[in-house]
Amino acid sequence: MSRNDVESGTGDTISSLERAFEIVDFLESAERAGVTETADALDIPKSTVHIYLKTLERLDLVVREGDSYRLGFRFLEYGGVVRNRSRLYRAAKLEVDKLARETGEVANLGIEENGLRVLLYKSEVADAIHDNAPIGEYTNMHWTALGKAMLAHYPRERVDAIVHEHGLPRANEHTITTREELHDELETTRERGYSVEDQDRRKGVLTIGVPVMDRSTDEVISAVSVSGPVNRVRSPEKMSELADAVKSTANVIELRYAHY
Repeated sequence: MSRNDVESGTGDTISSLERAFEIVDFLESAERAGVTETADALDIPKSTVHIYLKTLERLDLVVREGDSYRLGFRFLEYGGVVRNRSRLYRAAKLEVDKLARETGEVANLGIEENGLRVLLYKSEVADAIHDNAPIGEYTNMHWTALGKAMLAHYPRERVDAIVHEHGLPRANEHTITTREELHDELETTRERGYSVEDQDRRKGVLTIGVPVMDRSTDEVISAVSVSGPVNRVRSPEKMSELADAVKSTANVIELRYAHY
């Protein structure tokens, strides 16, 4: 690792730190990988990758298992500490659990950070649809009911800024991919009072989302949703029932947040 690699970067960043997190991101997607596989994937010399991995291992950020490395649970500690410090999470957790029990579906709590939807918490019951989305997952806002519920209550300028930064990538044939479609969808969301993710990202899954507002500022701070299989929740009667349940949960979270 050269002095130049440590000190130089893009603009006011440190390239060695950027490279370390390129390796972390690769291990997240690959689940586990060896030095050669990581070096080939990132086009970095094997000797450099070895130094980075040994450093990350010393910091308990990666764990070596045989000839491979995986991310360590130290990241879980960091994420858990950040989440437990969140006033929103503390105000909402029990209500999200209650929503899951009462609807029999997966209940989700999300926030926006740097223009992406972050899954802050989810609660599942035995008969709910199996959902592999991990806590802390970042996704494009327009892919999810949580994201669209928040976007619908942002100023248009903020929505356009998020789209400018992250684009409107396609997850599948159901995904919104143009600004015109997105703004039409957000207007519909505002009119009916809830967002719908109808297989926008995952086939067979329908999600209904509602924003959570800070009543002291009248600004959206989060969103809550329920997800279920399309064949169980798409009927107008069921969607209306679920929307009412999510709205009620959002209302209680707002009240708890205001007094937390």
